Amino acid sequence: MDILRTVLSIIFAIDCVALVVVVLMQEGKDRGLGALAGVSNTDTYWSKNKGRSREGKLKRITCALAVIFVVLAVVLNVKF
Repeated sequence: MDILRTVLSIIFAIDCVALVVVVLMQEGKDRGLGALAGVSNTDTYWSKNKGRSREGKLKRITCALAVIFVVLAVVLNVKF
C-alpha cells in the first residue's frame, strides 16, 4: 500500500503543477473599459467559435485536471 500511496502522491504533485501552469496560461476575463460602457463582444465570430480555439482547449484541460485533482485528493485522504 505504501508504493501505491507514493505513486499517487507523485501523480498528485504533477497534476498540481500542471493545473497551476494551465490556469496561468489562460487569458483574463476582464474586458477593460468596454465593459463599463456596456460594449459586449458576444456576437463576434471569435466568441462563437471559442470552444475550438486555444482558450477553449485550455478550459477543457483545466476542467480535466481539476477533476483529477479532486479525485486524487479524496483517494489519498482515505484511511486504508
